[in-house]
Amino acid sequence: MPTNTMNAIRLHAFGGPEVLRYEEVPLPELRPGEVLVRVHAVGINPPDWYLRDGYKAVPGFKPPVTLPVIPGSDVSGVVEAVAEDVQSFVAGDEVFGMVRFPSFGDSAAYAEYVAAPASDLARKPAGIDHVHAAGAPMSGLTAWQFLIELGHNEPNPFQSESHRPVPLDGRTVLVNGAAGGLGHVAVQLAKWKGAHVIAVASGAQEAFLREIGADAFIDYTRSPPEDVAHDVDLVLDTLGGPTTGRFLRTLKRGGALFPVFLGFSDAEEAAKLGITVSMTQVRSNGAQLTELGRLLDAGTVRVAIDSTYPLADARRAHERAARGHIQGKIALTVA
Repeated sequence: MPTNTMNAIRLHAFGGPEVLRYEEVPLPELRPGEVLVRVHAVGINPPDWYLRDGYKAVPGFKPPVTLPVIPGSDVSGVVEAVAEDVQSFVAGDEVFGMVRFPSFGDSAAYAEYVAAPASDLARKPAGIDHVHAAGAPMSGLTAWQFLIELGHNEPNPFQSESHRPVPLDGRTVLVNGAAGGLGHVAVQLAKWKGAHVIAVASGAQEAFLREIGADAFIDYTRSPPEDVAHDVDLVLDTLGGPTTGRFLRTLKRGGALFPVFLGFSDAEEAAKLGITVSMTQVRSNGAQLTELGRLLDAGTVRVAIDSTYPLADARRAHERAARGHIQGKIALTVA
């Protein structure tokens, strides 16, 4: 382990993928309650490029960011050291986690080392490698907290009431954007919980989605899903935005629409139809990751990897993300 420096990706200005700079930075300091992780792989997620471009894609949301900053939250690696008060991990443990999300710290994922709160981490499933483990935390926790258990009592920044998952066993669940990082995990978790799952994606993804458990498939390039699906109990719209209201037409009275991104504006129509519209902010949770890890280890849930890039090539990874049509997750590898 280096004594005081490491390599990391930092932003010195907001902008396109070209602002991601690979450089030598100070090694993070270990504080009480934290674990120093030697990073083997990093999972990249939409909040990474939202931060990179100064949150232009998220109207009305601009948290204070002090530059330069290291982006990223999802890591898998090996414990290098633990603070004196940490008893849950020891040096040499393989761990994965979503670090500090949604807050910012001075130690983030696009780096050779991360100082992470022990409560954000779980032991890496032995049956998967670091790349697949790094792809799991944000996607897995978002799906878990939307669909299965919220797991915290923090205020909801998107609505006055807490988000409440709905029963899935025996229900029909439609997942829009089903082949993406969040979508493909949500398909598998809903299936695990006993739902009949309708996956919406482009036709090229049908075989993949049926393989991981989708019962029915809608190719949105051929037919708008709101014209095809009916009497659905729950829609998880992983794409969200201003068009998410179209899925009200697919739901039965008393159903639920869970948009993952801001933009829903049809509250009056939803109320007339008796449809619950709810969303939440995913938060780090090592205990939930431990539960998800058991499913990953058993093969009940698997993470698909679209592509991998060395940490130094984070720019190329973000360029890949910008092209869209991602199957699963994009990951960075750390030598």
